[in-house]
Formats: sequence, structure tokens, C-alpha cells
Amino acid sequence: MDGTRSEGSAQVLDGHAAEAVDRAARTLADGQLLGLPTETVYGLAARADQDHAVARIFAAKGRPSDHPLIVHVLDEQGARHFAQDLPPVAHRLIDAFWPGPLTLIVQRRPEVAAAAAGGQPTVGLRSPSHPVARAVMTACRALGVEGLAAPSANRFGRVSPTTAAHVADEFGPSLLVLDGGPCDVGIESSIVDCSRGHPVLLRPGVLTPAQLEAAAGEPLRAPDRSAPKASGTLAAHYAPRATVRLLSSEALQQALTGPLPPGLAVYSRHAGLTGVAGVLHHPMPGEAKAVARELFAVLRQLDAAGAAQIWVEAPPADAAWDGIRDRLSRAAAAFATPEFDDLENS
Repeated sequence: MDGTRSEGSAQVLDGHAAEAVDRAARTLADGQLLGLPTETVYGLAARADQDHAVARIFAAKGRPSDHPLIVHVLDEQGARHFAQDLPPVAHRLIDAFWPGPLTLIVQRRPEVAAAAAGGQPTVGLRSPSHPVARAVMTACRALGVEGLAAPSANRFGRVSPTTAAHVADEFGPSLLVLDGGPCDVGIESSIVDCSRGHPVLLRPGVLTPAQLEAAAGEPLRAPDRSAPKASGTLAAHYAPRATVRLLSSEALQQALTGPLPPGLAVYSRHAGLTGVAGVLHHPMPGEAKAVARELFAVLRQLDAAGAAQIWVEAPPADAAWDGIRDRLSRAAAAFATPEFDDLENS
């Protein structure tokens, strides 16, 4: 048995059941969509080598077709199916971090994955470490499928899913979702562009710049106007329905002394908010990996509780928090208003 159950309007399978893995692989090989667990977030997967299958991802998410998707591969063999070239720095990063939460942008073979790449001459490649994802991809390889385009399984611009239930909440009854449990990393992969002769960090994740530079053997450069487009790098992204405000510790404490808006939720390391009238407080862990693991689930939970505004205490300046700071800044960017600029910059 594949352990099928109903979760909202979607079909959810037990990702640890061999029958479920086989069914998932056949679904993908047939050009259909699948909710796929990875260690970062759940992906909305389709075979990357069929443009019409990839088009279903863009349609389901409401995502612009020129905004590229990451192609998930099992290993370097899978990467070479899509990459025109893997430069030495890419090899070094693959050796250090694959399988794991790192996407590499390289020159794409012109005859493959044009739709997944958003029409760009480059392609983003990642090898996920989640055992369910790898089981599905191994079964897919046996069916002639070397890679899966798999952006986060949510409507475009909204909060990424980290459980099968989150995916089921987003999509309709035709979607098959493979349940691999809560995601262990919790935010999307770091993205390093290796397509232009020197490594460029396009999106931070849980891997710090120091870790990436040590493996690359050279400094990471900052992105410029010539950088290729990459997933999850729009100014406004990862946003719940509630308005997100990102505030320094001092600004948060100051704001809490004034009149509070109705439906206020606070996600912070700041103590002393329990029992404050009109405030739903969710304590933020003090360790970056723990915050990354729960961040998107907390935003979804506060949304579901009816929060109208979510005030979030800004992360520490340490590089370990860069990926979290990036996601929160983009979640807040969609609703930035002048009245909060002074608070956020104080």
C-alpha cells in the first residue's frame, strides 16, 4: 500500500512507502506535477526535460514563465545532462556540499530545459539530500528522467511550505503530494553563480559565505546587473497574508510601548510578551538553524491564527543568520511603509 490519505483537497502519500515512491516517479515521468519533500522546503516538481510539463508548474504557481526554476538532480551525472560545462569551482562546491542545500548556476546545454531555465542560457542545479527526494529521483532515472524542476510548492510570492499539509493547503485535488515529514533545513538553498568565471553569491541560505569560500578556494563576489536571474531573488517574496514588519530589537520594544494595532502577532527573542493584551507572541529561538527550520511554519501558523500584522525582531548581524534575514526582508518588502522606516532603521 502507498499510504494514501486525504489532506484538504490533495492526495497525500507516505513518502517512506516503496509503492508511493514508484507512483510518484511514474506521475513525474508522465509529465504531471508532484509535491516533493526536500531538506530545504517542499517543491512543486515536474520533469525538467519536458517544457510542457514545466509549463504546468508556472501555471499552478501563477509564476512568470521567465523566472527560472531550479533543476534537482541526483548527482554529477545528472548535472551533466543539463550543464554545458561544470567549471572547476563548481566541482569544488559539488564535492563539498552535494547532496545538500546548495544550488549552482552554470551554462546550460542549449537543447535541454529551456522552459525550466526561463529561457536563459544558464541553469540552476541542486542535488537534494532528503532521502524521499532521492528515492523518487532514483526511480525517475530508471524511467529516463534525469532531473526535476521543483520550485517551492506554494503560490508565487507566498510563504514556502515545509510540511506536506502546507502543500495540500495550497493546491487543488489533482495534486499528488509525497509526505517526507517536516523539512530539516527550512529555508531554500544558497545559490552560487558559477557561470561567469568567478563565484557570485546570488541568494544566501544556511551555508555561510565563509563555508562557501573555503570550499570554492576563492572569494565570493556580490551580484551585479549582469548576474543571471535566480529563484527567490525578487525584492518582495515569501510573504504571508498578514503584513510583516521587520524591526530591530530596540525599535520593537519601542513600538510595543505605543498603541498596538488589532490582530498583532510578534515573533521575537524579546521576553516579557506573554499575556500582553492583544498580542499573540511566538518566541524566536536563539540559534539560527532552529529559526530557519521553523520560520515559514511560524509565518503560516500566525496567518492561520488570524494575525493582521506580524512584527518580527530582526536577526543578529552574524553571517549564520544571513539566509533568515534575506527571507524576512523580502517578506516585509511587499508591505513596507514610510511610517515604519524610522523604526526599522533605528
